[in-house]
Amino acid sequence: MYKVEIADKSFEVENKDNNIYIDNKLVSADTLKVSESKLHLMVNNKPIMTELISIDKENKVVTLMVNNQKVDVKIKDTFDLLLHDLGLDSLAAKKASDVKAPMPGLVLKVLVTEGQEVKKGENLLVLEAMKMENMLKSSEDITIKKVLVNAGDKVEKNQVLIQL
Repeated sequence: MYKVEIADKSFEVENKDNNIYIDNKLVSADTLKVSESKLHLMVNNKPIMTELISIDKENKVVTLMVNNQKVDVKIKDTFDLLLHDLGLDSLAAKKASDVKAPMPGLVLKVLVTEGQEVKKGENLLVLEAMKMENMLKSSEDITIKKVLVNAGDKVEKNQVLIQL
């Protein structure tokens, strides 16, 4: 069984004995492959033209053009539903934590500003410790909420430098 979310609507989709059921109702469906990315569907005698735009495997989202309208389809399989039922799905979500000083030192440069969007791996600030310059980088795509230090500030280990 799959749970499919399109916009605000959620459906349960199941394949039983080569029949498709949506919310426990049998659906009559025929497909015709037009090209590698295009399908022509007949669902309950209604024609639907679909084209695959993109697949986001990490978030399990498929973007389609359905009758010339862009649609994001989020798909949850049995494993995703089980994790949700057990309350473990939030553990798998990535959570950005504030940037803290890994050691005591001196802030040499702050390379970001509040409200700035930063990609994974981009430089955030330069911290001097034990006469060495250490570049602190973003661990994921984030937005800077607040910069708590300036160039020339002395910081202690685990002091919050940037809030995300």
